Amino acid sequence: MADKPNFLFIQADQLAARALPAYGNKIADTPHIDALSEQGVVFEQAYCNYPLCAPSRFSMMAGLLASNAGAYDNGAEFPASIPTFAHYLRTLGYQTCLSGKMHFIGPDQLHGFEERLTTDIYPSDFNWSANWENTVSGSERLLAAAGEVNGILKSGIYERTIQLEFDEEVAFTANRKIHDLAKSDDERPFSLFVSFTHPHDPFAIPRRYWDRYRHDDIDMPAVPAMARDQLDAHSQRLFDHIGVAEANMSEAEIRTARHAYYGAVSYIDEQVGGLMESLRTAGFGDNTIVVLLSDHGEALGERGLWFKRSFFDCALRIPLIVWAPKMFKPGRRSENVSLVDLLPSVVDIADPDGGCAQITTPYDGHSLRPLLLGNETDRPNRVVAEMSGEGLQSPSIAVIEDQFKYIHCEDDPPLLFNHIADPDEMQILAGDPAFADVEAKMAAFIDDGWDLAELRETVLESQRRRHLVDRAHAQGTAPSWDYTVPAPGATQYFRPSAANPSASNYNDDFDVRARPDSPRVNRRDFP
Repeated sequence: MADKPNFLFIQADQLAARALPAYGNKIADTPHIDALSEQGVVFEQAYCNYPLCAPSRFSMMAGLLASNAGAYDNGAEFPASIPTFAHYLRTLGYQTCLSGKMHFIGPDQLHGFEERLTTDIYPSDFNWSANWENTVSGSERLLAAAGEVNGILKSGIYERTIQLEFDEEVAFTANRKIHDLAKSDDERPFSLFVSFTHPHDPFAIPRRYWDRYRHDDIDMPAVPAMARDQLDAHSQRLFDHIGVAEANMSEAEIRTARHAYYGAVSYIDEQVGGLMESLRTAGFGDNTIVVLLSDHGEALGERGLWFKRSFFDCALRIPLIVWAPKMFKPGRRSENVSLVDLLPSVVDIADPDGGCAQITTPYDGHSLRPLLLGNETDRPNRVVAEMSGEGLQSPSIAVIEDQFKYIHCEDDPPLLFNHIADPDEMQILAGDPAFADVEAKMAAFIDDGWDLAELRETVLESQRRRHLVDRAHAQGTAPSWDYTVPAPGATQYFRPSAANPSASNYNDDFDVRARPDSPRVNRRDFP
C-alpha cells in the first residue's frame, strides 16, 4: 500500500469561490489558501450540484446528482445503501476518517467512514424537511430559514460562538488524528475528511480576525440590492423566503456583514495552515493529496440576496483546489467541473491501473485525474445542478455548458446567461433570437434527462413520508440519530497494559513512547 497516496479533504461551508484571491478576490487575507493555489491545480469553474448544505454533501459523497440520490432538501435521508467515495476507498485498502460537519440525515452517520472524530453541528433527523403542501405566500417558511436575513443584521465581533467552538474541536481532533496516523501500526494509506462550519452564517467572528481588515476597505456587492419586482421569478421567491424586505438592510449593515464574512474566511485559512503544518511535521507532506473545497457559495448581498438556494454563480460556484506538487504540476483548469466528479476522481487516483472501470454502481461525475495531469479529455464541458427544496414548489434544474448557463423550472420563465462574458449574470439571453439554438439545445437536454412532473410527485411523496415519521417521533421517546463520539482514553493516555505494564512515558530503552499502548518510539527531529 506504500505507493498509494493519502488524501486530506478540507471542506469549508458556504465559501464562495469569488471570496478567495485564488479566484480574483482583492480583499480576502488568505495566505495559506493562496499557497495551496500557487502550488496546486485550481479549477476555475467548479460548481456544487445543489446549492444547499445537506443535498450538496450527499450528492458529492455519492457522485450522484441530488435527484438520483434522493437528496431533495436539507431534511432528506441519505440511505445507507448508497455507496460513497469513502466506501470505495475502503475497498481499495484505505482507512477513512471524518472530522466535522457532514449534515448526514438518517441513522447512518458514517456512510463509509471507518471512524468519526466529532458529532455534527446540525440535526440528523427530518426536522428540516421541506413541505410544498404547506406554504406561506407561495413560499415554504421553515423555522430555520424564516426571516433569516434578520440574523445578518446581527453580524459583527463575537469572541465565542457555537460555530467557533465546533470548528475548534474539528481542527483539534483532525490535527491530532494526523499525528496519530503517523504513530499508528496500521500501514494502510489514509483518507481524512475535515469539514468546518465557517464561514457559514451567522457572520460572527472574534476580533483578531475582524481586525485583519480595514472596515472602509470592505467591498460592496457588485450588483446592488434590487427591488423585488426587478428580480427573476425564482429570486422573488427567495427574496420572500429569507425575509429580505423585513430586514431592510442599510449599506452600513451590508458592509458589516461582509466584513465579518471575510473574517470567517481568514479563520478558515488559519485552519488550513494548521492542517498543512501537521501534515509536514507528521511526515506526510510528500505523499498526501490535499483537496480544498466548499459545499456551495454565498450570495453575500448580491442583488440584495443572501446565503445559497440560488443558481447564480455567487451561490453555485465553489473553490476546488488540488494540492499535490509531487504528483500534479501546478496550474489552472478552465473546464466546467463539479462535486459529483469527486467519487470517480479519488477512485481513479487511488488505483489508476483499475481506474473508473472498477466503480460498479451508478455515478454521474467524471474523473478529474486527466485534467490534474495536464491532459485534454473528451468529457463534456457540462455540469448540472438541481434544487427541489424550500423556497420552491417544483424542481429546478441548471445546466452549465461551455460559457452558457440555462435555468429551468416549470413555474418560472427560463433563464439563459453567458456567465463568462457576463459574470454578474445580469443579461438574460432567453428568448433572444441570437441565442435560440443554444437555448433549444439546453432545454432539450433537460427534457431528455428529467421527467419533472414525475420528479415533483416523488419529492412530494418523500416529504409526506418524512413529515409523518417526524410527527410520530415527536410522540413519546424520540430516537436519536446523532453521532456520539466514543471516549478512547485507554489508548490515548497512560493506562497499565501488556505493552506498557508500568503505564510509563518510556519504553524499555527509555525512548519516549509514540503511543501509551505500544513500545514504538516517537519521532524526534533534533538532535
